[in-house]
Amino acid sequence: MTTRAKDGARSQRTLCIDIGGTGLKTMIVSASGKPLSERVRIETPRPATPRAICAALLAVIPERTRFDRVSVGFPGVVADGVTRTAPNLHPAWKGFGLATWVLRSTGRPTRVLNDAGVQGHGVVQGLGTEICVTLGTGFGFSLFVNGHYVPNVEFGHHPFRKGMSYEELLGDAALKRRGKRKWNATLAAAVAQLQDTFNFRALYLGGGNARKVEFKLPRNVKLVDNVAGLLGGVKLWERD
Repeated sequence: MTTRAKDGARSQRTLCIDIGGTGLKTMIVSASGKPLSERVRIETPRPATPRAICAALLAVIPERTRFDRVSVGFPGVVADGVTRTAPNLHPAWKGFGLATWVLRSTGRPTRVLNDAGVQGHGVVQGLGTEICVTLGTGFGFSLFVNGHYVPNVEFGHHPFRKGMSYEELLGDAALKRRGKRKWNATLAAAVAQLQDTFNFRALYLGGGNARKVEFKLPRNVKLVDNVAGLLGGVKLWERD
């Protein structure tokens, strides 16, 4: 790579989009991870079909002259820019070419990844086994080994207790139904189970409900700012 190409890569501005079950967020970020704009957030439309969410995103995507590329975090399995599952959005997302739609709408190169994967990219240290869990509408999960993302591990839907999954017991609906005390007790047990299962070096807890964690965390478990779900979008362009 020439010096000019390296300088160009360092100056790239990334429009980071986070599609969530309750909110759609955007922010422009420098190649070094510095926010270049305010974070914009709007409510996720319901029903959360591709048509409804794409229309909402068009209203908040800034002028294309302000950014050079786009990263999108999506709450489900994504393969080659195509969404395969969206348990907290709508069944119509199955097989939707999200990366292609964003590219055509913005005229900018686009990468799409599971939202917990994007957040993980923003916080992992690149040593050993690391896990990022996002606590929000659902239970997002991403796995990294020596800094390399392991795609499409939907561990949130794995059975945890009494035939119920991590998402069913720790998603936002469970928090509202069971209350904060029981939710925290279940989360503490889940963290211990993840440690026994993956022997992780570090576990990062993010997402909108991470602020409701009230138990003492093990030394290798850390709360992380939800903005990592946007800032991590820059890292998607450093994987090549």
